[in-house]
Amino acid sequence: MPCQPVFSSHPSSLGSLIFCSPCFFRNNQQDKLLLHATTISFSARNQSESTLSIVPNGVSVVDRPIKEEPNSMEFDRRNARFRVQNLVDRIRALPISERIRIIHVFEREQAFQNLSGFNDVLLALFIADEPDLALNLFCNNISSYNLMPDSWTFSIIIKCHCKKNDLDEAKRVLENMVEIGFLPSVATFTVLINSFCRRGKLQKAIEILDFMGRIGCKANVQTYNCLLKGLCYVGRVEDAYEFLMKIKKSSVKPDIYSFTAVMDGFCKVGRSDEAMELLDEALEMGMSPNVVSFNTLFNGYCKEGRPIEGISLLKNMRERNCIPDYISYSTLLHGLLKWGKIQAALGVYREMVEAGFEVGERMMNTILRGVCRRSWREEGLLKDAHDLFEKMTRNEGCAIYPNTYGLVIQTLCVAKEVDKALMYLNEMVGIGYSPPRMITFNSVIRALCSEGRVDEALSVLILIGKKERRIPSRICYNLLIHEFNRQGRWLDSCMVYGAALKRGVIPHKRPSKYSSRYEFSIVD
Repeated sequence: MPCQPVFSSHPSSLGSLIFCSPCFFRNNQQDKLLLHATTISFSARNQSESTLSIVPNGVSVVDRPIKEEPNSMEFDRRNARFRVQNLVDRIRALPISERIRIIHVFEREQAFQNLSGFNDVLLALFIADEPDLALNLFCNNISSYNLMPDSWTFSIIIKCHCKKNDLDEAKRVLENMVEIGFLPSVATFTVLINSFCRRGKLQKAIEILDFMGRIGCKANVQTYNCLLKGLCYVGRVEDAYEFLMKIKKSSVKPDIYSFTAVMDGFCKVGRSDEAMELLDEALEMGMSPNVVSFNTLFNGYCKEGRPIEGISLLKNMRERNCIPDYISYSTLLHGLLKWGKIQAALGVYREMVEAGFEVGERMMNTILRGVCRRSWREEGLLKDAHDLFEKMTRNEGCAIYPNTYGLVIQTLCVAKEVDKALMYLNEMVGIGYSPPRMITFNSVIRALCSEGRVDEALSVLILIGKKERRIPSRICYNLLIHEFNRQGRWLDSCMVYGAALKRGVIPHKRPSKYSSRYEFSIVD
């Protein structure tokens, strides 16, 4: 009877881990197998309270010769996956600092009587991101259970070493595995090859591939795809392309991921047109491109300053019944904004929202700033900027960055919507945003002075000094002095000039009784 993990139904905030461990021993008089069912329980209700308990559940006699017992119960793969996944969930529910005690329980109680159960726990620890515990369990305990590792055991150990980035040790385990007579699966070789490729150790990966061929294990398309990505990772795009052509002529035919790997390599070195040719070639071979293939091209076009070509690619994508995902839209949107294609970016943004995607906070701020700046030259975009700003203020999960807020205020000033600009400035200061940039205050004061509302402009100057506790810029004083002079308010002009001197600012404008009432030109 195998050692299978079962799970407690007792309520616990952090969960519990229970193994039902059937321990077999010989009854010499009756030559029967006695089953001593023992439950090993590990539970933790909080960080400071945890319990370990061993509960004997009784002894029963199995009326069967001992030699027939091994491997008498085998579970299919679906049950094994379910069992391991449940075990993973239980391990993850435990505090990290307490997980080491699982190993201590096994050491003390000799919990494993079956290699299948041992492998399940190793795999569960690996999936739960505890490769050190899995290696500890394997190295220090497997011999104490009188268990001999099999090919699957070694495969899990190799995966653990790869996760720890100890690739030389993983390679040593692989070689030792072959020496003692086991033939690693192609999946095991692929894991190690992929790990070397992801770290740029391409020569090591090729050595594993050669070793694979020498022992008669044939590589599959996933193995080759790892090497294609590895070649592109180290910049050997031409070699990757040649390797892809060799794969096409071999008995192992490439898949869409093979083409996508080389396409990504081309796009990263500014050769998106060649990547597009590869996509066309894949289509001619009857392959169906996936969203990753198209996203690779979006990224390439945007890096090369050709984001507009991504618009037609987006249309091509939909025509092939390939639904764009969040990465598709966000990559294209970022590229359009980066290269100043604001109108096109707005179109992609609207399409993205219609598709049900929520545009992130950072991207929303970027769009709004881009629309604001462009609206200074294209008046038609002012409404779009206002709509975006209102949408962001209504969305509690989308904060408006201080520099974005300030740019909206500046945009309203340029558009002569001074009342809104003044309202938003007071809101920005009142709700405790980071202090607005001085250029924002300058813009509001300039807009107010241009409409002759110099007293309101003066209140903004006072806001800078008292509320923000900052020294206004020379431009602020120049604007106010000039407007007071223009309106013939010489005493007020002197007052502002004196306040500037008191704060250590020397304005370029001076109080004057003879300023023209019709001239409004200021040299900042």
